[in-house]
Amino acid sequence: MKPPILLALDTATDRLAAGLLAPGLRLAVNEAGGALASARLIPLLMGLLRGAGLAMPQVQAVAFGRGPGAFTGLRTACAVAQGLAFAHDTPVLPIDSLLIVADDARLQADADSRDGDWWVAMDARMDEVYAAAYHHGPGGWVCMVAPQLYTLGALGDAWHAAPPRCVAGSAISAFGDRLPWGQARLWPQTQDRAAALLRLAEAAWASGASVAADAALPLYLRDKVAQTTAERLAVRTATLAGAPAA
Repeated sequence: MKPPILLALDTATDRLAAGLLAPGLRLAVNEAGGALASARLIPLLMGLLRGAGLAMPQVQAVAFGRGPGAFTGLRTACAVAQGLAFAHDTPVLPIDSLLIVADDARLQADADSRDGDWWVAMDARMDEVYAAAYHHGPGGWVCMVAPQLYTLGALGDAWHAAPPRCVAGSAISAFGDRLPWGQARLWPQTQDRAAALLRLAEAAWASGASVAADAALPLYLRDKVAQTTAERLAVRTATLAGAPAA
């Protein structure tokens, strides 16, 4: 079976990840994100399509990192994914942003360590961590502990009760010995977030996980009542940016 044509994007962290999957083609781009993401994302995605000789109406689904992660980044990714999907009547594939980290770390590991349980722990600022646990086996990934926002103490208690085998994510460098890593193998750096996003998007498409654009929502784990002026501008730019026909 030939691969589908999928467009993918993620701005849940301070890095922008984007990719295009098509028969005989797998393009992954990782670059600076943050405040640049809202202005950069649509031109980057349209450039990937043009370079492959494709147009948006040929895309079978748009995948996006739904979170958890940075508030503005999640709003940006969701707005762009929904905008493209609504404009072209295209389904959407919401992708767990913590699972992207796990999938990337799994390929950094040696072959004997790739299957089994994986924790992801990402720095959520304010001495808190976005964390989740997954299991990878012959059938692919299964979520064991859904993404949650933990205090350092709460995550430490969970790991004292059931020590992790493998841990990936930015919390490793951010918090050091403030978390009980025990004998776990650690992967603090993500090597190719965009490639992991594409792998997960392809698996999600194969499993029939697509949803309508209006059902594609970001995963917020921390309430945020107010936005800064810069955040409001970034979200407005992403929401109103027209996606030109590729």
